[in-house]
Amino acid sequence: MKTFTGLLLAVFIFALLFQTALAQDGKTALVPLPSVDDFTRGDDGWGFGLGLGVEYESAYEGSDEFGFEVQPAGAAQWRRGDDVFYWAGEALGWRGLRADTWLFDAALAFDEGREESDSDDGRLDGLGDSDEGLELVLQARRAFDANWRYWLDGRVVTGENGNLGLFGAGRRFGNQNDGTGSELAIVAVFHDSERANRDFGVTALQSAASGLNETDLSGGFRSIGVNYNYRNYINENWQIFGEALYERYSSDIEDSPIARNNYEAEVGVGFIYVF
Repeated sequence: MKTFTGLLLAVFIFALLFQTALAQDGKTALVPLPSVDDFTRGDDGWGFGLGLGVEYESAYEGSDEFGFEVQPAGAAQWRRGDDVFYWAGEALGWRGLRADTWLFDAALAFDEGREESDSDDGRLDGLGDSDEGLELVLQARRAFDANWRYWLDGRVVTGENGNLGLFGAGRRFGNQNDGTGSELAIVAVFHDSERANRDFGVTALQSAASGLNETDLSGGFRSIGVNYNYRNYINENWQIFGEALYERYSSDIEDSPIARNNYEAEVGVGFIYVF
């Protein structure tokens, strides 16, 4: 959290230094999806957004504890035509539009892992902190037409702590081309055994320290989820955004003693100032 805040503070300072170089009149967003932020206003060059969001969410994956958390929001972006390079907190990446209906995204991100202290009720005592690590995120979205009314999505997350595969389909609402409006997506998630046990497994050592049953999981289907995104301009510079997520775990995950709930959920809202 401190690292994320520090990075966004650096983005804010950088934005102030280069604010005069930004164009205020834009064309269209790279793709008109609220889940894909574009602060460049459709023009080549720099774009910056900085703000805060408030989330009400599960304390950790599988938790039955919920709480509020304030999170920085925004990114520094540089656009050239149909390519955008971005720095968003703990992720550095590129996304590009091809043939009006293909969106590709590649990013190097930091996974903070899980800490024992994430549970105020002591549910994670004895399990220790899970490993932090770098992740490579590769994504492709295919729209059925240039309006991006309906689309399919595939994503691979691979790193030091295992691998995830996500496959989804979505629908965009509204007719705006500036990245505002709303969208709804359904996503199926798969994981390998390394990632499954990092998040929900209990080793013999952890079992002895925590009193939880030893658990060894295999890879496969992880969850099915529904995700809703909303984004709109209040005025020329201020955006409001919101997100709601519900993820239902597979029976294998439900059987893990770490999973106190058979689902994960969160809802959030926030504001971003677009320079």
